[in-house]
Amino acid sequence: MIQDRKNFRLIVSLFLLILLNGFQALAQTDFWHQPLESLPQRPGYVPGSFRFELYFPLLKNKRVGLVVNHTSQHNGRHLVDTLLASGVQIKKIFAPEHGFRGKAPEGEMVKSETDPKTGLPLISLYGKSKKPTAEMLADVDVVLFDIQDVGARFYTYISTMKLVMEACNENQKRFIVCDRFNPLGYCTGGPVLEKGLESFVGAFPIPTVHGLTVGELAKMAKGQNWIAKSKRLKMNVIPCFGYSHKDTNFPSVPPSPNLGTPLAILAYPHLCLFEGTNWSVGRGTSMPFMVFGFPDSARGSFQFTPFRVDSHQVKPLYNGKVCYGTKLERDSISNCFSLKFLIQAWKRSKGDSTFFNSFFPRLAGTHLVKDYIRRGEEPIFDQTAWLKKRKKYLLYPE
Repeated sequence: MIQDRKNFRLIVSLFLLILLNGFQALAQTDFWHQPLESLPQRPGYVPGSFRFELYFPLLKNKRVGLVVNHTSQHNGRHLVDTLLASGVQIKKIFAPEHGFRGKAPEGEMVKSETDPKTGLPLISLYGKSKKPTAEMLADVDVVLFDIQDVGARFYTYISTMKLVMEACNENQKRFIVCDRFNPLGYCTGGPVLEKGLESFVGAFPIPTVHGLTVGELAKMAKGQNWIAKSKRLKMNVIPCFGYSHKDTNFPSVPPSPNLGTPLAILAYPHLCLFEGTNWSVGRGTSMPFMVFGFPDSARGSFQFTPFRVDSHQVKPLYNGKVCYGTKLERDSISNCFSLKFLIQAWKRSKGDSTFFNSFFPRLAGTHLVKDYIRRGEEPIFDQTAWLKKRKKYLLYPE
């Protein structure tokens, strides 16, 4: 009888262990598809903007302009609210693409208005002007930048940073970069932007995945003279705490409306180039940047239908049409940049002359990528020279 009880307990224990391991494996699989807001944050990490002791002396008795958005927070506290409560004299907020609250769809112009919560002027840097004018900066002494980046060259927050740096330099204003981790800071990949292809989705001569934080990139832009007369720019970089380039961190809120899961952020450098083609990347679905497809059943077995939920939103590509293509999983991505998904799509398109649009070279950063895709080649973009240049500006261990 005693032995039977022992055997029963052993069987129950083994069953519970198997069940627990199964749930853990499921949780690990599901992790990549979870909303960013539901993920636990790395303990001990503090963004530069919340290391107040390092930069408050620079704000004392100064009129301050902020380049911030919905990501400018830590543990549920927004930087604007915290600075106002500390008596900092904030004159205005400069809003990048997607706006101060991060709700504006991609490519939609952001309006200048007054923030209903704080009463502060919201000055759009994604409307008529993408660069602060002398008039906009006339009543500020210091401009502070604090926005979560994702580490891809075509993500426009770093383009906004470059233009703000230029404006501060031209108007003799101090520029402070409050640093945050880079979700893709552990790797680099893709071609370096070619001269002549500079644009708002390619502001710096850097690889597609550059492996720098915004603070490190600002240091490089100044050190490499990517900003005109950069030596005279009064700039301070406030490092974050508790970050290493070996870390894999994900933001606590979506950095933009269509990057809402870890998988979307990992896949973004691979799939963003589809924006330069006639294929959908799932905008208007619950899986943006986790799928790609075209309204033709011969293009793939996975089906999705883009749909404009809000009448105020920009219509997604192929709104209301069933698209056929591929859904990505975590194991679909083995490095930080690849053309394999574009090559797959090109082959399924069977030489479609409308596959590429005029925007593609600026996104790709080079005219060569289009040729590689057409030939079905997966090139190796040598990172040796870039890694050597990058190393000089690193603020965190690798």
